[in-house]
Amino acid sequence: MSQPVADHAETVRWAKVIDHESCIGCHACSTACKSENEVPLSVHRTYVKYVDVGVFPQARRAFQVTRCNQCADAPCTHACPTRAMYTRPDGIVDFDKDICIGCKACIAACPYDAIFINPEDHSAEKCNFCAHRIDMNLEPACVVVCPTEAIMVGDLNDPNSRVAQMVNREPVTVRRPEKETQPKLFYLGAHQATLDPLAARRPEGGLFMWSEQTEGAHNVVSGYPMEAAEDGGNGHGANSSAAALLSYDVPHKAPWDWRVSLYTLTKGVAAGAYLVPLLMILFGVLDAASPIWRWAAPIVAGAFLGLTGLVLIADLEHPKRFYMIFTKAHWRSWLVKGAFIIGAYSVILGLHFLVTMLDLPGRALLAAPGLPLAAMTAIYTAYLFAQAKARDLWQSPLLPPHLLVQAILAGSAALVPVAYFVDPNALPALLIVLAVSALVHVLMVLGEVTLTHSTAHAHLATWEMVKGRYKAFFWAGMALTIATLLAPWVGVFIAPIALIGLLAFEHAYVQAGQSVPLA
Repeated sequence: MSQPVADHAETVRWAKVIDHESCIGCHACSTACKSENEVPLSVHRTYVKYVDVGVFPQARRAFQVTRCNQCADAPCTHACPTRAMYTRPDGIVDFDKDICIGCKACIAACPYDAIFINPEDHSAEKCNFCAHRIDMNLEPACVVVCPTEAIMVGDLNDPNSRVAQMVNREPVTVRRPEKETQPKLFYLGAHQATLDPLAARRPEGGLFMWSEQTEGAHNVVSGYPMEAAEDGGNGHGANSSAAALLSYDVPHKAPWDWRVSLYTLTKGVAAGAYLVPLLMILFGVLDAASPIWRWAAPIVAGAFLGLTGLVLIADLEHPKRFYMIFTKAHWRSWLVKGAFIIGAYSVILGLHFLVTMLDLPGRALLAAPGLPLAAMTAIYTAYLFAQAKARDLWQSPLLPPHLLVQAILAGSAALVPVAYFVDPNALPALLIVLAVSALVHVLMVLGEVTLTHSTAHAHLATWEMVKGRYKAFFWAGMALTIATLLAPWVGVFIAPIALIGLLAFEHAYVQAGQSVPLA
């Protein structure tokens, strides 16, 4: 590094090459990173993964140094609602803890499992290339301590730099190129069984070398489960014909827990409770003077929309900073777009309630913006999930219409007991809507789980949902939803069954999507 970054930051494009032909797996980079950046125990900006390849006596141990890939098109920066994750002019993907709200969208977006929540300050962080050292014309701590000089940094725009020469001349590889993030972390001589997180199977009994793996459904352990591999017809792993065994790894945790599963249900009720009676009026099966439309729709939708906001804020690591979604809005983030959609929708619900309370005209006028806002409230989560580029299960083009169907199911279920008391004449039509939407939901789920999956990650996530850790939630949800088909005959008592069934499915879907190992 012959010139300080501050003098030529606009022309620098920092990159890193890790030479695995020289790496000895000593963990010096990991410990130096912890010391330099004061990384707490239990979390890691960088670590070394071990994979044993082959069968004794023809066996070898392969290493992989895992960290942020410093993507040129970094998904974490797109998903972050406040720009707490951002790309510097010199190409380094850095973070600002002062404006991080702890939504964990960046963690869900990263295809490399490189971001974590610091347990001490509750903000997101990762390897940032030791940017503070780069700015002082110093090399990153990991580069300095590597005893074999296996880690190299340099400027890709400088043809004389060693890194640029290696990238341009040597057979380097990157992790998950299909994600099109343009990583600037290049591997030389790395074994494919270490680069592909699904290539190596887990050790039987969870007996990893030295490392302790956290138990529980919310934790992700790298490596393909043996039972899933056998289900797919490959005893050695999903993406490899080699005998590869994951022997050392660090614990991994899914970013979004039951609160996000609950949010998908409450938001569905909030959208559907307004959308269903409005559509029923448009199709002539509900009178516009019905109390279902005049009172129940804005009250039920508004109550569940408020509950949705509370659940979302409770899921933040920094709940007191939730206002930054509006004051520091990053418009590429669907978390921000969704917040403004919900805000606009809540205004419509408030005006509808006010018009009814004061017995004023105008409900028909409110229906014009209310219809698209209710629909967008239902489906924007599909685009929010799609920004989680690492989660292949959530990349389905059918997810937006599926969420709309789920909103109709949830909204009609929430309105059924209300109609029983305030407008019994509307009850038969609501029960039919509930049964039909339940049928469409079941058919869409069956289509998604039985059709061929585009990637091994999507296949494994579906396996975890249907046959793995979340099968109890999935099949309970399906059974209760199928029972909902009897709504016209069972009557009002079917409503809680429908909502519980939908919640069980949502939990299985959200958690299974995060269950696939990325590192």
